[in-house]
Amino acid sequence: MKNAIAVLTLIVIVASSAFAQSKEQNRVANAGEVMKEILNIPDDIPQSVIDKADCVVVLPSVLKFALGFGGSYGRGVMTCRGGEDFKGPWGPPTMMALEGGSFGLQLGGQATDFVLLLMSPRSARSILDSKVKIGGDASAAAGPVGRNASAETDVTLRAEILSYSRARGLFAGISLAGSTLRPDKTANKKLYGKAVSAHDIVFNHAVPAPPSAKMLLEELNKKSPTNKSNS
Repeated sequence: MKNAIAVLTLIVIVASSAFAQSKEQNRVANAGEVMKEILNIPDDIPQSVIDKADCVVVLPSVLKFALGFGGSYGRGVMTCRGGEDFKGPWGPPTMMALEGGSFGLQLGGQATDFVLLLMSPRSARSILDSKVKIGGDASAAAGPVGRNASAETDVTLRAEILSYSRARGLFAGISLAGSTLRPDKTANKKLYGKAVSAHDIVFNHAVPAPPSAKMLLEELNKKSPTNKSNS
């Protein structure tokens, strides 16, 4: 009887672990789908902007909610160009969490896809190592939209994070000031099957990219294979 219970317990543990990993794999795959769709719409992220990004954060279906007090909660992935100077190809994703609040009268809730571009090595390293308040710890702005838009505006030159949203088929720059972005250690452990930090994933090549990241990395490496920033 004890042996049967032990075997059953082991099966439950293995099944739970497999389910958790599958859930994170699906999240990574969804991020790839979102990135592909956004990079293939007429008025997407300007080429001159994405070419200067060190990292990209994709947060599919972030839930925004409010009844007098509003907020947001989402899980997604972050991928960075390889190397200490962010000049290499886009690499394995690290799981991220977005949390935040905003005051004001809002009603109902809606799911929105967010894309954040990290435009400076400082902002990228800060987010990889700890929780960062968008617009506080790192300057932020709504990203410009349109293939002919330029990255050389005052807003984009000053901002360390440029943010975009897609809801109900509409794609636009949006401010996420006041929200916080942090590495999701629990999700990374589920995805890769072991505890691994966001810093080690990006800088130390601690793990290979999972199969679910294939579309995400292919799209980014095709769209912007070279970092053209001066940093």
